[in-house]
Amino acid sequence: MARQHTLTRCAFAAALLVSSFAATAQTTETITITGSFERLPGFAGFPGQTDARTPLQAQVYGSERLVDENVERLGDITRLDAGVSEAYNATGYWAGLSVRGYTLDNRFNVRRDGLPVSGETSFALENKEAVEVLKGASGIQAGTSAPGGLVNLRVKRPVAGKRSATLWWEGSSTTGAAVDVGDRAGPDGAFGWRINAAYEDMEPRVHDTDGHRRLLAVALDWQFGSDSVIEFEAESSRQQQPSIAGYSMRGNVVPDAKDIDLRTNLNQQPWNGPVEMAGDTASLRWRQRLAGDWELRAHAMVQKLRMDDRTAFPYGCYGCYAADPSLEFPDRYAPDGSFDYYEYRSLNERRDSSALEVAISGSARTGVIGHALEAGALRTKYTGRFEDQVYQWAGVGKDDGSMITDGSDGTLSPNTDRDERSTEFFVRDAMTLPGGWSLWSGLRHTRLTRESVRTSADDDGGLRATDYDQDVTTPWLALAYQITPQTMAYASWGRGVESAVVPNRPRYVNAGQALPALKSRQREIGVKHAGSELEASVALFQIERPRIGELNAACDGDVDDSCRQGVVGEQRHRGIEANVLWRQGAVDWRASAMLLDAVRHESGSGDGLRPENVPSKTLRLGADWRVAQVAGLVMQADLRAEGDRVVLPYDDSVRIPGWASLDLGARWTQQLSSGRSIVWRAGVDNVFDRKAWKESPYQFDHVYLYALESRTLRASASVRF
Repeated sequence: MARQHTLTRCAFAAALLVSSFAATAQTTETITITGSFERLPGFAGFPGQTDARTPLQAQVYGSERLVDENVERLGDITRLDAGVSEAYNATGYWAGLSVRGYTLDNRFNVRRDGLPVSGETSFALENKEAVEVLKGASGIQAGTSAPGGLVNLRVKRPVAGKRSATLWWEGSSTTGAAVDVGDRAGPDGAFGWRINAAYEDMEPRVHDTDGHRRLLAVALDWQFGSDSVIEFEAESSRQQQPSIAGYSMRGNVVPDAKDIDLRTNLNQQPWNGPVEMAGDTASLRWRQRLAGDWELRAHAMVQKLRMDDRTAFPYGCYGCYAADPSLEFPDRYAPDGSFDYYEYRSLNERRDSSALEVAISGSARTGVIGHALEAGALRTKYTGRFEDQVYQWAGVGKDDGSMITDGSDGTLSPNTDRDERSTEFFVRDAMTLPGGWSLWSGLRHTRLTRESVRTSADDDGGLRATDYDQDVTTPWLALAYQITPQTMAYASWGRGVESAVVPNRPRYVNAGQALPALKSRQREIGVKHAGSELEASVALFQIERPRIGELNAACDGDVDDSCRQGVVGEQRHRGIEANVLWRQGAVDWRASAMLLDAVRHESGSGDGLRPENVPSKTLRLGADWRVAQVAGLVMQADLRAEGDRVVLPYDDSVRIPGWASLDLGARWTQQLSSGRSIVWRAGVDNVFDRKAWKESPYQFDHVYLYALESRTLRASASVRF
């Protein structure tokens, strides 16, 4: 207890110091790109190009920035970037994110060192060098994916003389420890190794969400000769924690978050258990330098995920008012906060992914035109194997957490096994033209096969099997002009594609049929600047994506062959996004903002509506102040703000209000003898303990509301030895 009080005093002292700075500093309305001087993230294509001189919007958030901003899980990167927001991002579960208003598909929009992996797990970040976000143009890097962008996790690799150990404390009693050690050995440091290990006991402010997680990761490389290198890495992670269930509307009203005890976890029932996620991943990469600057590389990865998914799932209120059957609320809670509990239990879920990419890259010239070329092929495979699951009514609950139920009868129902295979061929060319112009092009062709089948026969005796093949091609083109050595303007156009099949259910007359490739389109105009004091970018974009729905108004889910599913229209996101990093003396100002006009164009009553759970305005402002009077001390302040969000997909007048939250922190690097140091960090998130709904996902045909995390103190010490 004495240790906790000491840490609390340290955090409050840091908060008071930063508060005094924040009160006197002036904010800025200019808005950024992080790391414009860095190389473009490798997974974005066009290897060897700098971020500032590439007609793409890509953000790189290094490990130090992630720690400073208290980014502990992938879902926390919404703290850093206005273009990335929450999308069913529940604590204790895998991250749900959207980019430019489009929800990312965790099966296809997540990369690890550039190769596709399943995002249906919890990623440890202690062994990640950076989290990278590519916005728009996802078709240039993914055969099929949701539009908006991709997220890549870059793994830490061996470096000489790496020695650090970190202890941290957060909230009520969350504690953790991590080590990061590595070195190089042999002639000219030809052999490199690095080990990351972490353990955390999690006790969040929300009740009944205690858990733990652990990580062990190793990275090796061998540089044989001057032209070849082999890199190997593997990691194993485990997490066990109850997930947090969402709140919902009370009848026709969105409740005020101030009227609810947001520390209550509705997932807590005596018959429930934690969500357990285990992930093992390994990769091997070979790079061979050829003549000139040409390089051949081969990169293979295997990912094996295991999961026990358990939840006391609140869903609607069919059984709340047995005395009055007319009082049913299928997609929300009852006016008094009552709801139906469903016991969900799906054990021993297995998701295995593998990928192999072979590519060659280099430069060439044709007359006055210079070419930076890359071509290759990517082969991926995904297998999902599941057991029969429990999804049964378990009683009635209430959103104050006061009602305890006996649980369901445990009846099993079928699950769905899935197999997916794809082969992708790609080519890219960055052409340097006379007069400061450049032309960028890319083309990706994908051949995919997808199958699914039920784990056991359902009530009608069928297995609902589907099986289809599809070929898709996604082009991308950009024209850029270098206005000055530091400033570039560009315009780009590209396609993305998604693939879908009509659910194999009796209600659909076209059940099990593959829909035509769902092609999205993106247009973007932007300006990027990279100077010693100012790094900035601004982009105007428009993305159109097909919407799937019921083609006939007479569709009835209880009547066989009464429905036909297909493309009913499109969803258009048009917006402006800007990022700024401004170094002004002792202060680094950073900002990110997005204004988004999202609308649905389709037949029927949904035409013209704003999509649910998409904010129209997002803002991130931050400042780092290097205190001249104390060597190594940096004071930090971050403001996060978002506009309102629509709650219902069929009525955009129902909304959750916008919100703003302030985080404060401090980092002090204490230099010791012999080059050793201790980095002390302390901070407080949501300083004013703002009560608000941060997102309103309409998931599984139901309204859910997730709240801002309450005020949280944190502190850590990292020893470099």
